[in-house]
Amino acid sequence: MKMFAGLGNPGAEYAATRHNVGFMLADALAARWDATAWRTKQDALVAEARLGAEKILLVKPLTYMNESGRAVGPLLSWYKLDAGDLIVAHDDMDLPVGTIRLRKKGGAGGHNGMKSLLYHVRDENFPRVRIGVGHPVHGREQVIRHVLSPFSGEDAQKIREAIEYLLPAVECIVTEGIDLAMNKYNPKKEKKPKDPKPSENEEEQRLQNEANAPDGPTENEGQPETEKNLDG
Repeated sequence: MKMFAGLGNPGAEYAATRHNVGFMLADALAARWDATAWRTKQDALVAEARLGAEKILLVKPLTYMNESGRAVGPLLSWYKLDAGDLIVAHDDMDLPVGTIRLRKKGGAGGHNGMKSLLYHVRDENFPRVRIGVGHPVHGREQVIRHVLSPFSGEDAQKIREAIEYLLPAVECIVTEGIDLAMNKYNPKKEKKPKDPKPSENEEEQRLQNEANAPDGPTENEGQPETEKNLDG
């Protein structure tokens, strides 16, 4: 059995906010996998689904974001699951809106929900699905306002596309492991094109020019770079 926990805040007033992208992904997975109806278990909403032979428990904590671990930790113990059986999805202000990153393990990265989860699970070795929500101008009040605000029209579309992109990515984590999923679904860094090597003829011409260059100073050599010098 695997457990997928999408982090967020309960209540209709938070449903469309940036902090709730984890809930959004959990709901999308539940629909895709034809999961059972959500029901309350301990401090979370829980639904069950199957992906091939693998049973998956979908979890949405009801403890509010900053206490997410208080729901997830006890559920792991209840179902006798290890940290390696857990997959967590959460918002990330360090990523542009709609950008995704899969991680194999790691710390909280300043995310309070993840801090709580790590405290209660007491193990950082579980996959994370990070969903970019963009960063506001600096300042605690602006940050709080940012994560509790809904997406604009353009940003909302980016999030819908990110959620759609992540559905097969999460399935890949479950069926084939996080390493393969990271390799397949993490955005690739664009490589800067290397400067082309000079052709053989160009290299010969350069060497010939150097050989024919005068040994004495040129007209402007040693003079400061005035506008006249730069203009020729």
